[in-house]
Amino acid sequence: MSLSLCIACSRKLKSISLTTVNEQVSNVSGVSSLFLRDNDSGFKHDFAPGPLCPTYMLSHLQMIVFGHHRWSLNGTLIDFRMDSRRLLSGGNLIIRNLDRNQDAGTYQCTAFNTQGAVLSRRASLKFAYLEFQTQMRSPVSVREGQGVVLLCGKPAYSGDLTFAWVFNEYTYFVQQDNRRFVSQETGNLYIAKVEPSDVGNYTCVVTNRVTREKVNSSPTPLVLRTDAMGEYEPKIEVHFPDTVPAAKGSIVTLECFALGNPVPQITWRRANGTPFPSKVKMKNSNVVLEIPSFQQEDAGGYDCLAENKMGKNVARGRLLFHAKPQWIQTMRDSALAINERLFWECKANGKPKPSYSWLKNGEVHIENGALSIAAVNLSDAGMYQCVAENKHGVIYFSAELVVLASPPDFSKNPLRALLKARAGSMVTMECKPQAYPQAISLWKKGNEPRQLCHLSNRLTLLPDGTLKISNVTKTDGGIFSCQAQNQFGTASTSGTLLVTTDPTKITLGPVDMEIIVGESIVLPCQITLDPALDVSFFWTFNGHVISKADKHYEHVGGPTSGDLMIRNIQLNHAGKYVCVVDTDVESLSTSAFLNVKGPPGPPDMVAVEEITDSTAQLSWTSGPNNGSPITSYIIQTKTPFTVGWQAVDTVPEVIDGNTLTATVVNLNAWVEYEFRVVARNAVGMGEPSPASLKTRTEDAVPDTAPANVGGGGGAKSELVITWESVPEELQNGDGFGYIIALRPLGEVTWTHAVTSTPGVSRFVYQNDSIPPFYPFSVKVGAYNTKGQGPFSPVTTVFSAEEEPSGVPGGVWARSVSASEIEVYWQCLVSTPERVLGYEVVYWEDDTKPETVGKVRVSGNQTTAYITGLKAYSQYFLTVSAFNTAGTGPLSPTINATSKKPPPEQAPLNVEWTLIGSKLIVHWDSVVAMEMESKVTGYQVRNRHKEVNSVTTIETTVEVVLPGSDDYVIQVWALSDGGPGTPTDPIGIHRLSKSCTQPFCLILP
Repeated sequence: MSLSLCIACSRKLKSISLTTVNEQVSNVSGVSSLFLRDNDSGFKHDFAPGPLCPTYMLSHLQMIVFGHHRWSLNGTLIDFRMDSRRLLSGGNLIIRNLDRNQDAGTYQCTAFNTQGAVLSRRASLKFAYLEFQTQMRSPVSVREGQGVVLLCGKPAYSGDLTFAWVFNEYTYFVQQDNRRFVSQETGNLYIAKVEPSDVGNYTCVVTNRVTREKVNSSPTPLVLRTDAMGEYEPKIEVHFPDTVPAAKGSIVTLECFALGNPVPQITWRRANGTPFPSKVKMKNSNVVLEIPSFQQEDAGGYDCLAENKMGKNVARGRLLFHAKPQWIQTMRDSALAINERLFWECKANGKPKPSYSWLKNGEVHIENGALSIAAVNLSDAGMYQCVAENKHGVIYFSAELVVLASPPDFSKNPLRALLKARAGSMVTMECKPQAYPQAISLWKKGNEPRQLCHLSNRLTLLPDGTLKISNVTKTDGGIFSCQAQNQFGTASTSGTLLVTTDPTKITLGPVDMEIIVGESIVLPCQITLDPALDVSFFWTFNGHVISKADKHYEHVGGPTSGDLMIRNIQLNHAGKYVCVVDTDVESLSTSAFLNVKGPPGPPDMVAVEEITDSTAQLSWTSGPNNGSPITSYIIQTKTPFTVGWQAVDTVPEVIDGNTLTATVVNLNAWVEYEFRVVARNAVGMGEPSPASLKTRTEDAVPDTAPANVGGGGGAKSELVITWESVPEELQNGDGFGYIIALRPLGEVTWTHAVTSTPGVSRFVYQNDSIPPFYPFSVKVGAYNTKGQGPFSPVTTVFSAEEEPSGVPGGVWARSVSASEIEVYWQCLVSTPERVLGYEVVYWEDDTKPETVGKVRVSGNQTTAYITGLKAYSQYFLTVSAFNTAGTGPLSPTINATSKKPPPEQAPLNVEWTLIGSKLIVHWDSVVAMEMESKVTGYQVRNRHKEVNSVTTIETTVEVVLPGSDDYVIQVWALSDGGPGTPTDPIGIHRLSKSCTQPFCLILP
């Protein structure tokens, strides 16, 4: 059976076009190895076949024009004309009937065309095989307790190997533990301490990882001598070398095993004492130390310590870090004009430090350093490669150098036919023909015979031929011409400059805003500009131009306005809005951020997980946060006794936005509850969740005592006890009622009474022996079918009392104003009944006592004000004492007449003068009418932070106004009937020095 191998060099070489190839070869690293299997039936490939044949890609460089390829093996070019087994197909190397002796080695492809040549990375082709010459092995004789090493003997091979040992029968492999170890470095079997059960035949099994082929050694008999071995200290038989090179990113495995009696224990440590990182693994009873992804910090000394009770032994070694080169600086394709300077430098890291060389068209050009050419010429054009190499690998990076030579050409970059510029700005006119080498530029305006740079100091000619005119004016307008010249020819181009005078300005732009979902806004973008300029507006949203087809957006405004209306704003409209204003001479923009927020959506799946007589465990799922993170949740309940939904106490007290469970506390027992959850964010409260299923709390003993226990009053020989009935939602169960306990003050024994009516709030205890107004200790409790609840605090309640029997004396009255009368009397000094206060009864018409009015005062007060009376009217009055039983006998009737009303006319012709802080106010006097009280004086009030008043009998007053704030003044007439009608408020403006009246004077 034969095998064909296809090795690809798919390199398409470039034409003069400067297609970048750096990225296409940046992954080309050092020599790669390809293993093929070799067995009895012939060679076989171990990778998937491609379209033509199994393919191994040495390089894959995407270029424009197909070129030619050549291949070398071990540095010698392959002559395809003389080799019938090897052929070239589209750059791919195909090898038929592979032969280990002829085809193994290092391959490299060179791709070239008329523009140049480049080398691929190198690849090594190897053949995996395994050959074991079997021969009889002598028995190994050991003593019990002694350590032993059974040698495997490596066969001739290529490719990675693995080792295992069979004990006696083939299916029984030696199990490794702290006493037995199979080294993957030597293949040997190590037994630290031989036991009688170890006697038997041992066969070494070697497996090639590539070919998966296995070979067995001849069996090695292990026999036991009659004498035993005593205890001895560890002897390390397997240990790593003094120095072990390790590649970056590789898996490093160190082995350490010792013979000894008792069986030694293996431990590892860093020579510098630092602990092992978590990635380090210990395997096979600590015999194997594995370091995955080896890095620079893993390098250094490592110690293996073997120890038993007879002693210890140490093996030491050092791991050395090495890495193949990796690019940190590369070059780019370059197109230079003839005589320009070229400088290319590439850098790579690696350990050891890589060396560099440069290839031109596949040939060595420079051995070291950077590539520098002071003045390129046409012969320098070609393909260049920078090669970085150390003993662990080699990498290539390619770039093309194109050398250009041509006369000036403006066809691709002429002057603009009409260039508009704003007066005072900087005008830049580029004279950049395609020319190699760079052309010399000369500028002229109109028919001026001289060059422009000699006409004005505001004109600047840059080395690249660009003309700049600073602080451009109207007179700078005209036709400008640029003439370019190099050694290969001459060319020219011209254009007209038009200067405008009015600058373009954004007079009103958008500002950052926070908008709630559903609102509509207009983002302004308004400008002023020179009429000679054309202007256009467009808006971008988050970097994308807003489409006019979007119904949420509408461009509104006139020719100088680019306002944007956003209707029915949604959450996805949040972001950055930019208004871009384009004119012929400049481009302006203004931006704003629109933050769209909405209250959270409703939570869902509210469920009662567990319920007791006072708590409920709830769970729910979150709804959308609508642009603002959910900050908290609120749980609400509804019962038959509440009006709508009410917030409740929870644990935790504040439910943060990441919590989806909570316990509702302080619930009432035996009440049917519904629950719902409301989410909150920075915008506000969201919609509530759907309500949970109705759930009733468990019943419990009443825990609420009746409140406001009191009483008193009633009929003779009665004790009236009152309280606030316990609401149904606090009764905690069925069979609710009250227990009333009472006893005379100072006694010990309680008298109890029970009422089973939940809504009752009054109980009357009758006993003929109860004296009037006698104190009793009283308390009221509650009960239901679960048991008796708490009693209210003990309070004192008096039995019914009798009305006062005394009559107040010395009753008289005086008129205070047109609406007030003050009444006086003498308090009762000695009366057997309790007096709580006095009651004044008054009426206007003695023939109609039903028009009576009453005023009560408490305690021993002996005066009372009667207000709200009619002016200049006669009133009849009487006084009596009262207590809880009622009022006593009335005093003899007296009468009093209220005063005439105050003048209705407000002061007229108010004038004021402000001199510094002194305010002088003057007004006309008020004359009372016949049925009005006479004027007794005037009052002037000024209001600032507080109200101040001045009373006078004159019609002029002086007021000092501190500070510099505004004041308001009003003027009243005073009389026995009270104050009259005030003037309208008059404003005194200190800062403006203005007055509000027809005549005023303000002096400094």
